[in-house]
Amino acid sequence: MTLTVGQRIKMHRERAGKTRAVLGGLVGRSAEWVKAVEAGRLLPPRLPMLLRLAEVLKISDLADLTGDQSLPVASVTRAGHPDIPAVAAAMQRTTVPAGEVLSAEVLRAQVSQAWMLWHQSSTERTAVASLLPRILDAARLSARRLDGNDRRLALVELARTYHLAQLYTAHQPHPELVWLAADRAMLAAQEADNPAAIAVAAWYYAHVYRSSAQIDAAEQVLTDAAALLDPTTGGGQLARWGQLHLGLALGHSKAGRDGDAWRAWDIADRTATTLGTNYVHPWLMFGPTAVAAYAVTLETDLCRPGEATKRADSTNYSALPSRTRRASALIDAARAHMLRRGEVAAVHLLGRALKESGDTVRHQPYARSAVLELCGRRGTVGEDARELALTIGIDW
Repeated sequence: MTLTVGQRIKMHRERAGKTRAVLGGLVGRSAEWVKAVEAGRLLPPRLPMLLRLAEVLKISDLADLTGDQSLPVASVTRAGHPDIPAVAAAMQRTTVPAGEVLSAEVLRAQVSQAWMLWHQSSTERTAVASLLPRILDAARLSARRLDGNDRRLALVELARTYHLAQLYTAHQPHPELVWLAADRAMLAAQEADNPAAIAVAAWYYAHVYRSSAQIDAAEQVLTDAAALLDPTTGGGQLARWGQLHLGLALGHSKAGRDGDAWRAWDIADRTATTLGTNYVHPWLMFGPTAVAAYAVTLETDLCRPGEATKRADSTNYSALPSRTRRASALIDAARAHMLRRGEVAAVHLLGRALKESGDTVRHQPYARSAVLELCGRRGTVGEDARELALTIGIDW
């Protein structure tokens, strides 16, 4: 018996443990739409939506949904950065490189400079790609050769470097590199015996777990790390406490657990308020505006488009001092408007995101599939979407 596209979608949805409401929220549609597609009451989705479904359901070949000719999903939704081979080689090197051992202070300055480039450049991947292999080598060498407290400080910087490598390799056609970066960052943080570094490593490790639909594993790593922190000390530990609760909120929203999601978000919001209206962590970017922007993500994941667009329209994205974070938040705002069929607003927000960071839009799977979908619209929406597609290298 040959399965229909709808039946295949239902089979993969149930295998992934997602409800119709959760799947609908993740692709910008309602639970009723998912039910109608699965039952065959609607025509099979067009290519952009099939690609989005495949991404969310972790399907690597579109033929698993359509039953037709093979089409690797990553070939459309994931654009590889040209410098990925050099970064991958540095990450996969098994021997400790030769060279000068840097002091922990010098290493910290170099890592901080790379993070500054990541946040301030409109082509952040290109900006850090030439630095990452060298800094990875230097951090690994210093963490191996230094002793005592200097070694622990170097290990913290090694973890920070792997976090940056994880961001660089995200949404590339090499998911194994993301896992490698997360795992090595956590190992370095644990070897440093630094609760603050372990908390940040947990935040980034949880991203990898969520992207692989391992929501419980993401929750566990965040909860374990939070137990190591003392938020009453304020400052960096308090900021990381709030960041970990944002991670918990994101996991709960992906699983459709709205009560748990908002309870965790409330803790993050109160934490950010305690730190101050204008507080922003220098490289994690945790602060009141970041928390507000993530509320849009939660509402959208929970398939509440009305609330999502209200929050999006009231968020001051310019207060986020990071081009890549602003671009990511604007993409989430576009996703919220797409859920309400607000295609004019969506294409406008995607255009704003592109001005903030071409690299973020070019490599973000949802942005690519949304632009591809909007290219088929008539009038100015389609015209603007086709211009975006040309800019980010999508052959529509």
